[in-house]
Amino acid sequence: MSTIGIIANPASGKDIRRLVSHATVVDNNEKVNIVKRIILAAQGAGITEVVVMPDTFLIGYKAGEELKGSKELRVPVEILEMRVRGSVEDTILATKLMEEKGVNCIIALGGDGTSRAVAKSITATPLISISTGTNNVYPEMLEGTVVGIAAAAISTNVCDMGETCRRDKRIEIYKGGEMIDIALVDCVISKQTYIGSKAIWKPADIQKVIVSRANPASIGFSTIVGVKKLVNEEDDFGASINVNIGDNQLVAPIAAGTMKAIRVDEPIIHPLGELFSWTMEYKGIMALDGEREIPFKKGDTFQFKITRDGPYRVNIKRTIMSAQKNGFFNR
Repeated sequence: MSTIGIIANPASGKDIRRLVSHATVVDNNEKVNIVKRIILAAQGAGITEVVVMPDTFLIGYKAGEELKGSKELRVPVEILEMRVRGSVEDTILATKLMEEKGVNCIIALGGDGTSRAVAKSITATPLISISTGTNNVYPEMLEGTVVGIAAAAISTNVCDMGETCRRDKRIEIYKGGEMIDIALVDCVISKQTYIGSKAIWKPADIQKVIVSRANPASIGFSTIVGVKKLVNEEDDFGASINVNIGDNQLVAPIAAGTMKAIRVDEPIIHPLGELFSWTMEYKGIMALDGEREIPFKKGDTFQFKITRDGPYRVNIKRTIMSAQKNGFFNR
C-alpha cells in the first residue's frame, strides 16, 4: 500500500504582509485545484490511497468530490477523523495522525508557519512543502502535478532515499532548560509587545535575528543575515545578527517588493549543537518563521540551539530524476 498525506492550510497567504507589501494571495479555491492536481498525478504514478487533513474551507473534501464528479478519481481519498479547531493545532494533529497511519509522504500547502507546524510533530516521514504565496523561505513554489509525481515516487520506494531526501536544520528555543518551541528558518527578537495579526513586519522593532539558513535570494527577515553572510541549507551551522546597531548599513528584501535599509553588526556563526543564550533587555515578542509566538519580559533569558533535527525533506528534482533512472515511468 502506498499512501500520501495532504495538509492544506486555508489561512495561509492572508496575513498582514499582503496589506503592507505586494505579496501574492493564493485563494482557497486555487488550493482545491492544487490538491486535485496532486491527487491526479499521484494516482497516475501509482499511489493507492490519499489521506487529507480536514479544514474549515473543506479543501480536501471539495477536491475529492469534484474528482469523483468528473469520474477522474480512482483511489480512495480519506478525510482524517479529527476535531477541526481552525488553528495551527489542526496541522500539528493531522501530521501526527498521518504518521500513525503510516503514510509514506506528507505534502503541506502553506507558508513558513504551516511547515513549522508540521515540523512540530513529524518524525521520519518525508515532507514536501508547497508555498501558497510569497514571503516564504522554507516551502517552494511547486506545480501540483510535479509534487504528485515526486510523492508517488517516494511512496512506492523507487528512489534512493539517501540521495533524494535530507534532514533540514531547525532552531530550538529553550527556557529554564526546557525546549519550548522551534523555528525552521528564523527567530526574530522584537520590541513589539503584542501578538496581534501574528506576522511581524516592522524592521525598526527588531533587535536580533537568528537563522538556520540565509540568502539574499529569499524574501523575509532571514535576508537581514543573508545580505551579509550566506548560510546554506547544507551548511553545518547557523548564524545570528544584532539589528539596528553596528557599523554596517545594508539593504534587504524583507517583504515582497520591499527593500529596507537596515543597520547591523557582524554576524555570529553558530555550529550545529552549540547552545547560546540571550537575556532580554526589554519586554517584547519573539517571532518564529515570521509569526509572533513567544512573549517575554525584561530580564528573561532564553537559550538557542541550531540542530539538524528538522523535517526529512524531499528534493523534488532529484527524486524525479532518480525515479526516471529506475524505470518509474515505464509502463
